[in-house]
Amino acid sequence: MQSGWEMPSQVDMDAWNTQLKDIGQQYQGLMQDLMARMAPSDAADSVHKDMRESFEAGAQALMQNPTLLWQTQARLLQDQWLLWQQNARAMAGENVDPLIKPAKGDRRFKDEAWTKEPQYLAIMQQYLLFAQLVQELIDNLDGLDETHKHHLQFYARQLVNAMAPTNFVATNPEVMRRTIETRGQNLVDGLALLREDLSNSAEGINVRMTDRSAFAVGENIAVTPGSVVYENELIQLIQYTPTTEQTFKTPLLVVPPWINKYYILDLRQDNSMVKWLVDQGHTVFLISWRNPGPAQRDVTWADYMQMGPISAIEAIEQACGEKSVNLLSYCVGGTLTASTVAYLTSTRRGRKVKSVTYMATLQDFRDPGDIGVFLNESVIEGIEKTLESKGYLDGRSMAYTFNLLKENDLFWSFYVNNYLKGEPPAAFDLLYWNTDGTNLPAGTHAWYLRHMYLENRLVEPGGIELDGVKIDLRKISVPSYYVSTKEDHIAKWNSTYYGALLPKGPVTFVLGGSGHIAGIVNPPHKNKYGYWTNSELPDNHEDWMAGAEANEGSWWPHWQSWMVDNGYVDQEKMVAVRQPGDGELPIIEAAPGRYVRQTIPEIINADEEATKTASANSSR
Repeated sequence: MQSGWEMPSQVDMDAWNTQLKDIGQQYQGLMQDLMARMAPSDAADSVHKDMRESFEAGAQALMQNPTLLWQTQARLLQDQWLLWQQNARAMAGENVDPLIKPAKGDRRFKDEAWTKEPQYLAIMQQYLLFAQLVQELIDNLDGLDETHKHHLQFYARQLVNAMAPTNFVATNPEVMRRTIETRGQNLVDGLALLREDLSNSAEGINVRMTDRSAFAVGENIAVTPGSVVYENELIQLIQYTPTTEQTFKTPLLVVPPWINKYYILDLRQDNSMVKWLVDQGHTVFLISWRNPGPAQRDVTWADYMQMGPISAIEAIEQACGEKSVNLLSYCVGGTLTASTVAYLTSTRRGRKVKSVTYMATLQDFRDPGDIGVFLNESVIEGIEKTLESKGYLDGRSMAYTFNLLKENDLFWSFYVNNYLKGEPPAAFDLLYWNTDGTNLPAGTHAWYLRHMYLENRLVEPGGIELDGVKIDLRKISVPSYYVSTKEDHIAKWNSTYYGALLPKGPVTFVLGGSGHIAGIVNPPHKNKYGYWTNSELPDNHEDWMAGAEANEGSWWPHWQSWMVDNGYVDQEKMVAVRQPGDGELPIIEAAPGRYVRQTIPEIINADEEATKTASANSSR
């Protein structure tokens, strides 16, 4: 008998048997839940087809290169032999250096057991050597076009990361310790959490990222004081309560994305961009988009423009008496804003916009990044079929897709913590926002994916037509400020930069540090990330970066100086502050309003109830 090993007591055996029964019951229930969800949508089918075709293309390319195939097999055998030798030495008590270490920033193998215990060291290295081999194999494949290679790299990365030993009970030392300590209760709790999350998912699994009970919109997030002063079928317009003694004469309209909700710009008081803008003396208005359902299936991009920024500008004139505004836009809200400014320019109303700012905004979609894997012709056709049948794209499907762009951080880490360790996630407001999704109406989303991502028509003169008007971004003379972020994986700056080369009016381009959210929502008092500036706009982004100057801190004060120094807001002509309700628009309700509180489950449940009622009425 092994030294130190003790026979478990009858009490321990009974406890383990009870837990195993609970685990079995939870697992059986999980299988039943999964069987009920086996039929994928047209969109999921099209992704699976693209995945199969990518691997088939890779296999064919490898068969046509026997030298690479032989080298790969030889490399695999060599790695296994070296690993066997190292493992034998480690088991004999010798201190050995690892053959391979996790990449910097890879937090999966942070537990000391991965380096201190020979069996786990061997498992980790076996996996890392395999992952490295797969990556190098695909990189060296000839005969594949760049699109196929990009897709193959993405899908292979997903599969390799899914196979990580950290994702399985028996090969994760932290999970094994936890299982022994709790006698398997972690697995019981984890399976229960998995079933709950599965029931709140559209396709795939929307893993729980935060304690959702810790937050409530309008109570401890999205709390900057203000009032809804205008609404239509698609938007509520919030006017924020001033905090300064005087305000700039020209109001500021914020156009956020409708993929996710606006309050990423107003999470809490210490990082709220909305509050900071109000504190600088701007009269701030913000569009809060409706969370659409089947009733909005026919809403188009042109409708988003007309009922969004254009209606908001008209409402602001009623509220303040000002005929022009400054626009501040973000992500897809910025793409819509560029369309709107071009439309106003072509209809001789360009003077309604005094300046326009684009934050992390794609106008030139030449390189959409990894999200482009899901946006080829066959996949978009599948998405279009799903949109046609339902009238909207379930926002939870979109969230699952975006999480796979950074799968280890945004999926597998939570998978292990929640379902294997059985630990509910901590409260985190940013991740609450990330899981508080929005649906996407069929009439808008299918058009957007095809015309922008697939065909890149916004950059073509007359390539986009809105309400009978062909628009051209090159005709825009409105002064423009573009800010992108260096590590953005959604709106990559090597694409957003080329949007800044389009307008004929004056343009300033700034590059922030960090990613799509942290690089934009970067309050000055935190003094984080920094940003780069360059007064020149060369023809390519590499030359811009080569001539750029690094600056410390947040880009927000730089933007404010740009607004003031160029006269888009005039510090010499401040006016009395405008309280919500002072103008011609009465207060409808307190901010943040009804629209931002609409959740996907509420909308879907209401749709299902309406369908049942209609079916019952028709059968009478």
